[in-house]
Amino acid sequence: MSVPEPGADRLRSIVEKSNTKQIVGLNTLNAFNLMKEALKELSAEYTTTLAGAVNHSALPAFREKGPYEAEFSLASDMLVFSMHTNVFVFDRDHPVWKTEYIKNERLNSYCGIVSIYNFLADSFKFNRRQDLGYLIARIFVNRENHFFVEGKRQSGDLVKDFANDLVSKEAIKQILDTAIRYAIEFDLLVPPYDQVKIASVDQMMEEIIHAKMATGKRLGFKFNSDDV
Repeated sequence: MSVPEPGADRLRSIVEKSNTKQIVGLNTLNAFNLMKEALKELSAEYTTTLAGAVNHSALPAFREKGPYEAEFSLASDMLVFSMHTNVFVFDRDHPVWKTEYIKNERLNSYCGIVSIYNFLADSFKFNRRQDLGYLIARIFVNRENHFFVEGKRQSGDLVKDFANDLVSKEAIKQILDTAIRYAIEFDLLVPPYDQVKIASVDQMMEEIIHAKMATGKRLGFKFNSDDV
């Protein structure tokens, strides 16, 4: 039994979707590179402004960890920026599907993602691999270089300006400023007593030798209820 050849419309659909994903990937990488440039500039600005006024260890430091990851440390906080190499589409309950921008052209819903995580700097310094970090923002970029952000203290209406907002260094700096301010004000809380009242000898030996007391800014608390 012979298999019928795919029709022209089906071939066009396959090629169009594949091409869209390639464009989204390139746009997201370009946005991530802009973000790294902005982080370098912010680091220089902070250092110029604060040099001599604060301890040197409190000054920010930017580190590029490869094409898809970067770090920005500021005093006791570490922000980790990570670009996913895949392209995503939103689940059917996401509010993006209610916008005319997506209703009129479904291909605009395909997005790349850049995530911003907040960790304690000491978690990396002391190699405390079990310490917790928190996702504080995600930036979505599509084929038309439009974007929107979801996260702590970012835009209240997630997708309201998706049809209009274009990736730019100025927009990225606003996102970074919001994320950095949130991280700095998101304080480390004492864990509940009952959570840490019992420890094994092995745990104590590991903690004493390697300084590996499990730590996170809201250890034992629900992150989504801890906005400051």
